[in-house]
Amino acid sequence: MYARALRRPCLRPATLVHRRCVVTLAGNPYVYTFSDERAINGHILSLLSYSPPMPELACGTTTKLPPTPESFTENHKFLDILQSVIAENANRDPNVISQAQAMASTSGSSLGSGGAFFPNQRQKRRGTPYGGGGGTGGDGAGGASAQGGAGGAGRGGYIHVYDERHPPDYGRIPDPEDIFGSLEVDGAGNFVDGHGRYQRSGSYRILTRDGL
Repeated sequence: MYARALRRPCLRPATLVHRRCVVTLAGNPYVYTFSDERAINGHILSLLSYSPPMPELACGTTTKLPPTPESFTENHKFLDILQSVIAENANRDPNVISQAQAMASTSGSSLGSGGAFFPNQRQKRRGTPYGGGGGTGGDGAGGASAQGGAGGAGRGGYIHVYDERHPPDYGRIPDPEDIFGSLEVDGAGNFVDGHGRYQRSGSYRILTRDGL
């Protein structure tokens, strides 16, 4: 699992690593915080508990805790690694596969319009009802029917692989900042070329107001 929503603004102590105490963000035990000596009031956020941290593998840096979109600077090297892992494995994720199969249904009963690359979190939220060609920030996804939203009716198209820190309602596509990328599915619910020809969205943000 790549990310968890930040829900509480306080910090709590974690485990001892290499005999030094590290701290995780409350509500997100997978993100460790370290002082960043390169900046005043700077902090490094990382999925690795190793201390001292490896800045090149960190999620990013922030000038305050808890981090906000304004205080956070994402690490593009980490984002590239994240995208490469998703590109290689998204078509094997059970939730993504179920979305591809739902697209092939003649009734068009797709669950939303994309594959969630995380275990389902049943939350309600507002979302964008229609795509517009560049809705993911990439170059592949078209309108709602082409993206396999409710009403895909076996015509094939694109499903979105997205961060479930703020899941979309049924029949709606996620916000662009939550979409990792898209996979192409044919009318039979199979991934095109066997892997879906993953297309990175270019609009995904590691940290939003809904969490990291």
